[in-house]
Amino acid sequence: MMALTGWRRHLTAALLGGLATFALPPAYAVPVLLLAFPGLLWLLDGAATKRSAFLIGWWFGFGHFLLGLYWISFALLTDIARFWWMMPFAAAGLPALLAIFIGAATLCLHVLARRLALRGLARVLALAMLWTVAEYLRGHVLTGFPWNLIGYSWVGFPPVLQSVAVIGTYGLGLVTVAVAGLPALLGDRSESRRRAMGSIAAGLLLVALIGAAGWVRLSQSDGPTVPGVTLRIVQPNIAQTLKWNPAERARNFERLLELTAEPPAPGAHSSTQLASTQVTPTHVIWPETAVPFFLERDAAARQAIGSVTPSGGAVITGAPRVRTETDGTNRFWNSLHAVDGSGALLASYDKFHLVPFGEYMPLRGILPVASIAAGATDFSAGPGPATLEIPGLPPFSPLICYEVIFPARVKDASRRPDWLLNVTNDAWYGISAGPHQHFAIAQARAAEEGLPLVRAANTGISGVIDGYGRPTAYLELGSRGVVDAALPKALDNTPYGRMGDLILVVLLMSFGVGTTIARQTA
Repeated sequence: MMALTGWRRHLTAALLGGLATFALPPAYAVPVLLLAFPGLLWLLDGAATKRSAFLIGWWFGFGHFLLGLYWISFALLTDIARFWWMMPFAAAGLPALLAIFIGAATLCLHVLARRLALRGLARVLALAMLWTVAEYLRGHVLTGFPWNLIGYSWVGFPPVLQSVAVIGTYGLGLVTVAVAGLPALLGDRSESRRRAMGSIAAGLLLVALIGAAGWVRLSQSDGPTVPGVTLRIVQPNIAQTLKWNPAERARNFERLLELTAEPPAPGAHSSTQLASTQVTPTHVIWPETAVPFFLERDAAARQAIGSVTPSGGAVITGAPRVRTETDGTNRFWNSLHAVDGSGALLASYDKFHLVPFGEYMPLRGILPVASIAAGATDFSAGPGPATLEIPGLPPFSPLICYEVIFPARVKDASRRPDWLLNVTNDAWYGISAGPHQHFAIAQARAAEEGLPLVRAANTGISGVIDGYGRPTAYLELGSRGVVDAALPKALDNTPYGRMGDLILVVLLMSFGVGTTIARQTA
């Protein structure tokens, strides 16, 4: 692998990056990382220049994101006549941009390895640190896009996932890359075989200890729920091509009303607390932009919602919001509203972390192109995370669509909620890996914060996740129906919930010390 050059080297790097994608949801084939990252290090062993080191990382990242984010281009199929020209940019352009972060990481590793004479274990630890820094930057630069962080590989393994309550998803990714890179020592002439095998064994033991600690944590949980609260999550499964069709809007709205009014009937995937009984829902949750009208201006729509609202409860729904400014122009928000039985608005929330090119067009003055979801007029951003209170419910933090993907940025830090509510519309991406990845990300947020998370998605996956990141009720992707579920109680605030990514800084410093020690003892 060191001897590979030219297109063979780049193709191998891309294939290794694609292979690493299979560790992520929905596949969770974590052992492939034990091949992908050693392969990346061996390819870097053959890099003689900074340019070649960058390109190896870039091609690895391109293959990784091309396979992991293929589904993003599906959003353009909803109006292919308008957006056909954007297909190459969505399918390959975004992976190409995101791959720059990986290329920068391998470039830095190449430079540091030569200037500091990093070999063996020291170089593996340095790769883990630089990969994590690259992920962190990817999650923050230009509003950030921390999708498919390598730490999400463990969402399918609840005991290991518990570690994010302390070190967060970035921290779990740091440990994951470090352990996954250790087999590279078997091909390193500067390392004895005995030391290489010892390092690999120590890495696997560390993962086992993390899993054992998580298993103990889970075994001590008894799954308490909030008394007197039963949530009905409505999944209408409306195709994106029909969602905003003027001829279908009224029918789509009626479908939501009909599903809301159905008799209590916990589904096959309901929480055990409700599986054997019929409990009348106290509150109803609809997905993002479920209502295609401006509720604050449409009394008839509010009255219709009020007619199916549980007594003393509320319907919480996504809907667009509009305000006419003094100059006669309109501003729009992607919002969430709570409506009571009288049709009154109890509370509202405006999405603050908007999707570039989807809900607004960056540099619109330079790029006079309609955004995919918002059209020619951009959505405005809300003020930020908020904690809402609705009668009969514990206070909660609303998150619209991909606001849930940002670690440590899902709640008002000054007022911790008792649960998280994520309403979304993944119909843009059809039956693909995208909705599965989105649900897994929500599981990680719940485990990080120790807060249950309720998710209502137009086409799925909808459900309830407890504070340990475990689904307690859900509706399958592509199905239509409702699920009635209890609301799990919040756990005590986690270390990550209190300190956020300050813990990551401590971890990176610890790895830096470990790298120095490994370098000196090599």
